[in-house]
Amino acid sequence: MKYFELKCLAYIKKEIELNSSFDIISSYINYCFTKDEQLKKLHEEKNFKNYCFGNFYPIEKDKLYKKGNTYEFIIRSLDEEFIYKLQRILRENVNNSFFQVLQTTKKVVKQIFISELYTITPTITTVKDENNKSIFWTVDKDGDILKLQKQLQDNLLKKYENFYNEKLKPTQNFIQLLEIKNQKPQSIYFMKKINDDKSIRVRLFGNKFKIVPNEDDISQKLAFVALSCGLGEKQSYGGGFVLSKV
Repeated sequence: MKYFELKCLAYIKKEIELNSSFDIISSYINYCFTKDEQLKKLHEEKNFKNYCFGNFYPIEKDKLYKKGNTYEFIIRSLDEEFIYKLQRILRENVNNSFFQVLQTTKKVVKQIFISELYTITPTITTVKDENNKSIFWTVDKDGDILKLQKQLQDNLLKKYENFYNEKLKPTQNFIQLLEIKNQKPQSIYFMKKINDDKSIRVRLFGNKFKIVPNEDDISQKLAFVALSCGLGEKQSYGGGFVLSKV
């Protein structure tokens, strides 16, 4: 197993608020999907996209990314061809009003033993409540840690099976220890188009975790998938980008 990473250097053309930054990066990446037939097909499919991205860093203390400054953000994927295409197309989006990718650096990372995972962007997880209604998992809305762990594992299993076209048969959850790092739910915002004249702002609720994976082979594979293409849901909006400790 291995993943492919693009470290992108972005020049900021106008001031960007932290709350808007996920949507702005997401839209920038989505532009790339329109410039390649294979990527366009992937974008239109209702399936896992097998990529994730992090936010601009370093984060400013006042939560405003400054015009004229440069920041970095990272895109990861299990799919080498996807990263290869992005590396070329990202720099072609010169007319974006918010930022311009000046430089991209590609890196290949082979599977490593992962002792800890840390979510850098909110991990979005939906579960069913007592009325069988889908809700975002939070301590206040649900609080069932075992349900959360199962949902996270099921999602990673589907991502693995979707990309590698083989099923894993775990004997336990890949999570040995899960620690919730936030005091209140963390949010990702994006604009959703209703029609040609109207868009609404959508808020996703998530959490930031420290996870200690189990040491068995399947657990380590799932931890690596989380590192490669995100933990939880809504990766195309910036959800569940993680770092690891080996």
